[in-house]
Amino acid sequence: MAELSTLARPYAKAVFELAKETKGFAAWSKQLSALAAAVVEPQLAAVIGHPALTRAALAEIVAKAIGGALDAHGQALVRLLADNGRLAAAGELAGQFEALRADYETRASVEITSAVAVPAEQQKALADAVAKRLGRAVEMSWTTDESLIAGALIRAGDQVIDGSVRGELAQLQTALARA
Repeated sequence: MAELSTLARPYAKAVFELAKETKGFAAWSKQLSALAAAVVEPQLAAVIGHPALTRAALAEIVAKAIGGALDAHGQALVRLLADNGRLAAAGELAGQFEALRADYETRASVEITSAVAVPAEQQKALADAVAKRLGRAVEMSWTTDESLIAGALIRAGDQVIDGSVRGELAQLQTALARA
C-alpha cells in the first residue's frame, strides 16, 4: 500500500483549493483537525478497517463521531475518504493542508528548543531574526532541553539550525573520528 503522505496529497490539494476559493481556511483547519483526531481514537480506529462495515456506514459513523464540527463540505470529504478507503490518511491530509496553507499565507511554524528558559525580549529578537531569514511571518513554539548544555536548536520545516553546545560537540567528535 502506498504511504499515507502519497494517499493524502491529492485530497489535501483539493481541500486547499476549495478553502482558497471560499476563503475558508480557518473552517477547514478546524474540520480537518477534528477528523484527524477522531480517526486515531481507539474505538473509531478499530472500526475503520472492519470488513463487516460498508463504506457508507463507516462514513456515517465517522461523521457522527465528529459531531457538529463538520459542515456539508466536511461531511462530503468524510464520505469521499471512506468510499476510497482513505480515512486512515486523515491525519496526514490535515498536516499537508496546514503546510499548503502556511505556504500560501507566507508564514512558518518554528520550534525552538533552548538549554535554558529564554527571556521574552530575547525570544522576540530571535523570532524577528528567524522571520527575516525565512522571509515570512513565524509562529514560534518554545521548549527547553537541558541536554543541549547551552545554545538552541531551531526547526523550521525541513531546515534545522543547531546552535547548541551538544551539536558543536557532536561535530567535533565527527571531525576527530575522521582525523
